[in-house]
Amino acid sequence: MTSKPQSLLESRKKDLGLDLSDEDLKRLYETMVRVRKLDEKLVLLQRQGRIGFYLECRGQEATHIGAAFALEDEDWIFPHYRDQGIPLLRGVPVQALVHQVFGNAKDDARGRQMPVHYSFREHNYVSISSPLGTQIAQAAGCAYAMRVKGRKQVVLTSFGDGSSSEIDFHSGMNLAAVTRSPCVFLLENNQYAISVPVAKQSASETFAIKADAYGMPGVRVDGNDVLAVYKAAKEAVDRARNGEGPTLIEAVTFRMGAHSTSDDPSRYAPPELFEEWGKKDPIQRFERYLLRQGVLDEDAMEAIAKKAEKEVADAIKEAEKADPHPPVDSIFDDVYETLPPILEAQREAMRADHKEHGIPGGH
Repeated sequence: MTSKPQSLLESRKKDLGLDLSDEDLKRLYETMVRVRKLDEKLVLLQRQGRIGFYLECRGQEATHIGAAFALEDEDWIFPHYRDQGIPLLRGVPVQALVHQVFGNAKDDARGRQMPVHYSFREHNYVSISSPLGTQIAQAAGCAYAMRVKGRKQVVLTSFGDGSSSEIDFHSGMNLAAVTRSPCVFLLENNQYAISVPVAKQSASETFAIKADAYGMPGVRVDGNDVLAVYKAAKEAVDRARNGEGPTLIEAVTFRMGAHSTSDDPSRYAPPELFEEWGKKDPIQRFERYLLRQGVLDEDAMEAIAKKAEKEVADAIKEAEKADPHPPVDSIFDDVYETLPPILEAQREAMRADHKEHGIPGGH
């Protein structure tokens, strides 16, 4: 295994050996631009106090979007909190993501989740968890269930380099390997686990090499090259679907911003790193490739950007018009098919209390 990440964007289109049409390439690009515009605007909203918290994926668009493009619609995704491009790729409206970030009455999660912790059951996109690594073991279990039931579905789980230090990483990798379950592990190595650099996270030459200990292939790719990520993921997905077991993919990338809007990366990341990785911006690199191949021209790219900006702006306006609070008694919904008597009594007591006292803002 080479420690140098595999790249493809410098190749000629005919030399790639990928089953991607021009329309596929356009869709990849449009999704990357849409999530970048979403991130830019929502970070500004948080700074203005219009939302409380946000996690952006700026600089990492190619990793999760490229990997998810290799999946079929019926495949399952157990993501982490920096993959908001995947719902967009799967057809989730920007509006649904914005409602969730606001946690308003139209939020599918009814305000129960932290912002950017999406869940879309109809798209097999499992709820994001804040604790690191929980999705890894869950994904391995889901993949094992697919194998036991004889289904052809594949499971993709994504996580950061910091999550590789969690016990869930070992448990999930070991279970999937031993059972030869159809699971693809996407480790998004963005160089920092909040403020902890990779050098203090692992003494291994790479993260991909850890796959050897579990008895599965490990692949290291250029995480800022959407085509390289897609190629690695497609090969891993095909292996999994054919009953050949799991794969670990290490996508080498960089978080071009703060860990979250509660973080200050200037306290721990040297400025020259941002300058260096800024030259490897995944969207700009893909743009140069698409221009070179004649897939899109500059006018088309500008139109895509403007359309994405309007889409996000319209979604924000709609979210701010909605009731800012979900119905107060919705906390009793969505767990039991039939509410137990003791909870019915508690709900009625809460309704009476709320009717008498309310909460600030009149809700």
